[in-house]
Amino acid sequence: MSEITTTDIIAIVFDFDDTLMPDSTSKLLRQDSIKPEEFWPAAGALIKEGYDQPCAYLRLLLDNVGPGKPFGELKNSDLRAFGASLEPDFFAGLPDFFQDLRDQIAQNFRNIQIEFYIVSGGLQEIMQGNPTVRKYFAGIHACQLGEDQSGAVRYIKRSVTFTEKTRYLFEINKGVKQAESALNPFLVNEDIPQDKRRIPFKNIVYVGDGMTDIPCFSTVKLFGGQAFGVFDPSNPEKTKQAMQKFLVPRRVIGMYEPHYGRSHALGALLRMWITNRAAEIQVNSAGGGKATRRRKDCPPELSKEGTSLSAHSRSPRENCCLKQHSQRWDRNRSHT
Repeated sequence: MSEITTTDIIAIVFDFDDTLMPDSTSKLLRQDSIKPEEFWPAAGALIKEGYDQPCAYLRLLLDNVGPGKPFGELKNSDLRAFGASLEPDFFAGLPDFFQDLRDQIAQNFRNIQIEFYIVSGGLQEIMQGNPTVRKYFAGIHACQLGEDQSGAVRYIKRSVTFTEKTRYLFEINKGVKQAESALNPFLVNEDIPQDKRRIPFKNIVYVGDGMTDIPCFSTVKLFGGQAFGVFDPSNPEKTKQAMQKFLVPRRVIGMYEPHYGRSHALGALLRMWITNRAAEIQVNSAGGGKATRRRKDCPPELSKEGTSLSAHSRSPRENCCLKQHSQRWDRNRSHT
């Protein structure tokens, strides 16, 4: 019987606003003559009344929908069209980063693929309307608005709070299909053994910018993955938050400007983390141990959870293999 070729998956999960591009909701507000500097404090006042953070801003959005109001009869199709207009807004190094990383992994490793996901408290229709997001992202989990019979948005359909974000991390981890989850949200609670999950957490890296990302940072790191924080160094409040809330508690490996080119700190470190993880997977396969390899569309057979591939625990042969992969990566970087 011929051997079944299986594929390992490494996932990069991004927040969207202020992580991949400047805040899209604020731009939507400005486009329709609503001042963000008034809108967001008003949302903050609702939060103090007990509203969840996304419910607060979604309510205010809907308060501005209707005849004679700033958004008029806003439809989800309008939000998708707005998302399509955001193509020039991606931060430096994007969208090239997505294809570049896929190509580098394909050139250097066998049977390992990269998947990109968005988990965000922003508006899902804006993200789905963007061509780059549709092209590269395997899943988008964000807030949604429901329409009335006329097609105008009138209701909060889905609110993604900061703790709700971890639900979608577990859906990605367990391989829960997004379409099935939409019909049955309890699927994420199914008991799936660690060695049967589609993408182990140690193959997941999370990138986010704000307080709403802290549960995701903690969850990914707790189960063996990695977290990278981004911030705007020109904003003193964001710099203070980066230090006090993310770096000091060690919730992330570091805080970086959201620039994703090869010569940028974040772009270079993300590439290296993914490359090192891919090398560990391949070494594990070559070393005769249980490899974390799987079919793309079915549960995995993984190595025992918690297996370490640190330099002191690897054999000389495995260390040599890792070094060869690193050298090959460096050569490829010099030619692109």
